[in-house]
Amino acid sequence: MSQEDAVREFKEGLTQLSNQYVSKALVHFSNAARADSKNPYYISYLGLALAAARQKWQEAEDLCYSAVRMKRTQPELYLNLAEVYRLQGKRQDAVETLLEGFPLTRHDPRIGKALRKYGVRRPPVFSFLDREHFLNKSFGKIRYKVLKSAGKEF
Repeated sequence: MSQEDAVREFKEGLTQLSNQYVSKALVHFSNAARADSKNPYYISYLGLALAAARQKWQEAEDLCYSAVRMKRTQPELYLNLAEVYRLQGKRQDAVETLLEGFPLTRHDPRIGKALRKYGVRRPPVFSFLDREHFLNKSFGKIRYKVLKSAGKEF
């Protein structure tokens, strides 16, 4: 199978996955990963599809983790590993994965959004005051606006 075929298989896998056909996506990701076993995206999405379609948790986790080790600066790889953990019911592992990847991916907004979905919040501006104190609330809103304008919402 050529590189072009592998890319075609991968794209078709993404299409099937976005349409919720995880078993069909698994076949395409498997073909792409077989053609290019060094591509971290193929490996990561194969792991994600394996978890979603077959619940082969350990194998899926190993694939996604190896993809993250190959390319530590790619947010999608952390998101896929976190999703595998979420599907297993390992919420804390998912959050830890996202927190680990957040600085390495230059505070990618997709990871920030995923962290907010899990309910992870920034620490209060003034740690010696209660989170609900008016100073923390006021300065927290200012911090949020400044970070949002700088493109670093989380």
